[in-house]
Formats: sequence, structure tokens, C-alpha cells
Amino acid sequence: MSSGFLICLAVLFGLSAIGAPIAISMIVAAITYLAVTGQDLGLASEQILQGLYNSFILLAVPLFIVAANVMNAGTISDRLLTFCVALVGRFRGGLGYVNVVASLIFSGMSGSAIADAAGIGKIIIQMMTKEGRYSPGFAAAITAASATIGPIIPPSIPMVMYALVSDTSIGYLFLGGILPGLLMGLSLMIIIAVLARRKNLVLEAPIALRAMPKLTLQAFPALMMPVILLFGIYGGATTPTEAAAVAAAYAFILAAVFYRSLSLRSLYAILSDSARSSAAVGLVIGGALIFNFIVASENIPASVAALLKSIDLSPIAFLLIINILLLILGCILDAATILLVIVPLFIPACRELGIDLVHFGVVVVVNTMIGLITPPYGILLFVINATTGIPLRSMIREIVPFFCALLIALLLITLIPEIVLTLPKQFGYR
Repeated sequence: MSSGFLICLAVLFGLSAIGAPIAISMIVAAITYLAVTGQDLGLASEQILQGLYNSFILLAVPLFIVAANVMNAGTISDRLLTFCVALVGRFRGGLGYVNVVASLIFSGMSGSAIADAAGIGKIIIQMMTKEGRYSPGFAAAITAASATIGPIIPPSIPMVMYALVSDTSIGYLFLGGILPGLLMGLSLMIIIAVLARRKNLVLEAPIALRAMPKLTLQAFPALMMPVILLFGIYGGATTPTEAAAVAAAYAFILAAVFYRSLSLRSLYAILSDSARSSAAVGLVIGGALIFNFIVASENIPASVAALLKSIDLSPIAFLLIINILLLILGCILDAATILLVIVPLFIPACRELGIDLVHFGVVVVVNTMIGLITPPYGILLFVINATTGIPLRSMIREIVPFFCALLIALLLITLIPEIVLTLPKQFGYR
């Protein structure tokens, strides 16, 4: 590790410590490294432009963002929520189950935990806290925990980022996330069942079974989005990027034509918000591209792989150490930075140890999603606080059992690779 790289790291962490955006911090640190080592400063822009323009798969990110925003703006999420209430709302603590099931369904449309929490999550928190049926902290904690499932079940923006740095098939990554996502949902619902008895949570008035066909029919077009998306990818009709375009177009047609809930003014707001979100993600990716070029120039990934090989770690021990490291990093860094800057350091080590990169990718994404609810950086907690006004202290106190449930799910996913690899193998993965 050269002195230039140490200066680069000092600039990166120094700027981050004073509150500079992580993307700007990476770009400035990279330019500092090039200046100190006497290299052409134009390398920074060259690496960013080449990385962005040569990665067709990155187009999926803004398209999934548009699809999620259209879903939130129209009445689509409302219809899905009504369907979930009819499905599982009849049990004690039923709106807690509704929260999790809604996240499972909505995760097949948005690919973003933040979109899940800020959209359908805000609606269900209002339902749960109405007339004091659930405490605000409890409702917010369930919402934040269930929103972590969003990027695990396809589509998934974090998995697109992981595919970019690991050269792994995004189609198999999407398939590999389905069972882990369902396992996370099941873990949360078990905790809700325990707490419902302990806290004697309210029992909602059940919706008559004869109303189910009508509610199912109303929600059916929206429920078909993940089916169309997955069929397009695994049926060979579309690439993942083209599938993202189909998802965005399908969401627009549903909201504007089928449900008639999208005006020109709201469409403009959706596209503007999507552009801002996409630009923010693009800046982080651009900063990571030049930073990863520097890391590769310093031969750090190979050094890490050699070090781990010399320690003679087993694959399971390596994965457990990575879990602990990423959970700690998740407390202070955002998911995109971890995926684009930290994770590439361990890809060569995974290859050396014979760890399947699809399994590793899903484990990594689950880790980064759990990091979204861990203070002090738990961004999902801040999003819910900003959209509902619920104090962070009450959320943190209530989220502990849900955090533990997600950790147990993560441990199972880590120790039993077949949870991830069963579905990919059914579609030809070897």
C-alpha cells in the first residue's frame, strides 16, 4: 500500500467525516491520488465515462426507480394494500402481517427499500396508528424491517450494482434472492406472532371471504408485474435491462390507462424525482468506478486474497467474518458504497476459496439491507422519521426483535447455500 493511497484514504474519510457526499468524497480522493502519484488527472474522467457507458446493465437502475415511483404515485399501492389486508389482516396483530406481506409483494415491483418504506410503508403506518391501535414506534419498526426485503426479491437495484463489480449473471442473482426474501418475511412474521400474544395486539375485523375475488381482481394487474418481469428474463424474451424498461412501461400503463390515476402533473413530478434519484446513484457509481481503478492499481484485492489464503480460512469462516464486517460497516456507510467499494476487495478471495459468487452476492445484499436499519446511519429509520414524524428513539427501541429475526435469517442464508442456489440451478445455473 503506497503513501499515495494512504493520502487518498485520508482525504476520503476526512471529507466523509465533515459531511461531504460519499460520491464527491471518492472523486476528490481519487483525483488527489492521481496528483500525488504524478499520473494524468484525466484518468479520473476517463474511468468514470468508460465505466458508465460500457455498462449497459446500469440502465436498469433509473428504469426500476421510475417503476417504483409510478407505483407509489398512483392507486396501485393502495389496491395492493387492500388485497393484503383482506388476505392476512384477520389475525391478531393483523396489520403487522399486512405490513410484511405488502413489502413482499411490492418488492417485486420497486427493487428499492427506500421506495418501499417511503411509499406503501407510509400508508400502512397511518393505518396502524389510527385510533391508537398500534404504537407509532412499533408500526415504524415493522415497516423499516420489512422494507429491507425489497431489494432481495427481484427486481433489485443493489443486485444490479453487485453484478457490475463481480461480473455475475444478474438473472441468476435475481432468482437467488427469491427464497431468501421469503425466509426474511417468514422470520418477521414469526416475531410478529410472538409479540402479538405478548402485547395482546388488536384483532382486526375480518373482511368477508366473499369479497376476496373482487379485491383479488382489482389487485391482479399489479400482482402480474413481477411475473411479467421474471418471465421476460428467464423466458429469454428480454435482458434484465430490457425487463426494467418493460417494468417501467407496464407500471405507467397500469397507472395511466387501467387505473386512471396518473395526471400529466404527477407524471412530471415522478420523472423529475426519478431523475434526481438516478443522478445521485450515478454519482456514487461514478465515484466508485475511479476509486476501484485505484484499488486495482494498488493490487489490493490480490493482496487481500493472498492474505486470506495464507490464514487458511474455510469458506464458512470467511463468510461469517464478512457478515460481521459488513454489519459493522452498515452502521456507518450506505449500501451503495459498501457494494461498489468494499465488496470488490473480496471477490478474488471468494474465487480462491471456491465460494459461489451468486450465493456471496445475495449474502452481501442481505447484509447491506440489514445495515439500513442499524443506527447511526440507518437510512430507513431516517426516511420513516422524515415522512411520518415518528421519533427515532421510539423506532430504535422497538426494532430490536425484528433486527434479531433478520440476523437469524442471514445466518441460515449464509450457512445453507442451497437456500440461494436452488432456484438458479432449476434454470440452468451450474
